[in-house]
Amino acid sequence: MVKSWPWSRIRCCSTLALTAGLILGASFAAVAPAAAPQVASSAGLDNLLRQARDYERQQNYSEAERVYGQALALAPNDPETLKRAAVLYQTELKFNESISLLARVLKLDPHYPEANFFLGASYLGLNDLPHAIEAFRNELETPHPHPRCLYYLGVALESSGQVEEAIADFGRAVSENSKDADSLYELAMIHKNASLKAIDQLREIDPDSFQLHRLMGAIYADDERYAEAVKEYQAALAKHPDDASLHYAMGVAYWAENQLDPAQKEFTDALQQDPNNSLIKLYLGDIAVKEHRFDDALPYLQAAEAGEVRIGQVHVLLGKCYRAAKDLARAKTEFERAAQADPSDPQPHYLLAQTYRELHQAAESNKELAEFEELSKAAKEKKLSAVERQWRADE
Repeated sequence: MVKSWPWSRIRCCSTLALTAGLILGASFAAVAPAAAPQVASSAGLDNLLRQARDYERQQNYSEAERVYGQALALAPNDPETLKRAAVLYQTELKFNESISLLARVLKLDPHYPEANFFLGASYLGLNDLPHAIEAFRNELETPHPHPRCLYYLGVALESSGQVEEAIADFGRAVSENSKDADSLYELAMIHKNASLKAIDQLREIDPDSFQLHRLMGAIYADDERYAEAVKEYQAALAKHPDDASLHYAMGVAYWAENQLDPAQKEFTDALQQDPNNSLIKLYLGDIAVKEHRFDDALPYLQAAEAGEVRIGQVHVLLGKCYRAAKDLARAKTEFERAAQADPSDPQPHYLLAQTYRELHQAAESNKELAEFEELSKAAKEKKLSAVERQWRADE
C-alpha cells in the first residue's frame, strides 16, 4: 500500500497504581547518594544511612526500616534522615507513616528539597487528591523542584476532574523535557478521550450528519483504512457537494490506494473550487508523472513550487520531468535540491546517479550510487529497529 506523504481516557488505572510507579522510582532516589544532613552529620549517622541504603538496594525493607529507626533515635530532627525514612515507608505503601515524617521535615523547612514532592506522592497513594495537588504545587515553588513534579501534578489534577489544568501542566512538563513520554502519553489520552466523547455526542445528535461522516472519514484515513474513509467522505459529499476539502480528502485516499483515475477526478474537482491550492497541484503533478504525462505534470509542479510547497518531493518530480525531456542539467539541479531538502532520503541520490551516468560522469554517478546504498541501508535498519520495538511493546 502506498503511504501518503506527511502533509496532509478515561483513566484505565487507579491513582494508587499510578503512584506505585512513582514509589518505585522514589525508592531508587532514596538509595542514591544525597546531600549531607543539614542538622546532624556525625560519622555514626552517616554510617547508619549507608547501611539503610544498602538494605534498600537489596529490597530488604524491614532491615532498612530498623536502621532508619536507629538513625532517627540518633538525630530525630535531621530533615534528610526523616525524608529518606519517609520515602522508604512510601515504597512499602505505608503512606500515613510517610506523611507523618514528611510533615516533620516541612515543619523544619517548608522548602526542603523534594519533601513536598514525596508528600504529594503519598497523598496520591491515599487518593487524597486535594492534599496531593497542594503538595505538588508547593514543590514547584521550591528553587529546584523534583523533575517529575509537573507530571504527577497533572495526574492528580486529571484524576480530580480538573482536565484543563492537567493539560496545562503536562504541556509544561513536555516543554521542559521534550522526551517526557509519560506526559506526552497523558496528553494524547486526554485528547483521544475527548475526541471519542465528541464522536458519541455527534452520533446522538444525528448518526447521518455531515460532521460525523467527515470526521469518521478523517479517522479512517489516519488509520490508513482508505476504502472506509472514501465511503464516509462520499456520504459527507452527498450533503455538501461543493466542499472542496472533501474532494481533496477523497483524492488523497484514492491516491494512497494507487487509484489514480478517481484520485485525479477528485483533485480536479477540488482545484476548480480552490484554484490556488498548491498541494492539490502537487498531487496532480505526481499523478501525471506516474502516468508518464510529463508535459501535463510540469505546469502543476512549477505552480506547486511557486506556491512555496517546501518538500523534497516537488524537486524529485520536477527532476523526473526535466530528465524525461532530456534536459539533464536542470534535472540534476532539481535532484540536488531534493537531496538537500531531505538528507536522509535515498531516492534523490539514485536519480542523481542515473542522471550523472547519462551525462557520462562516471565518478559522480558512482559516488551518488554509494550514497544511495548507504542511506537505503540506514533506512532499512531504522525500520527494522522500529518493528522490533513495536514487537517488544506488544509482548
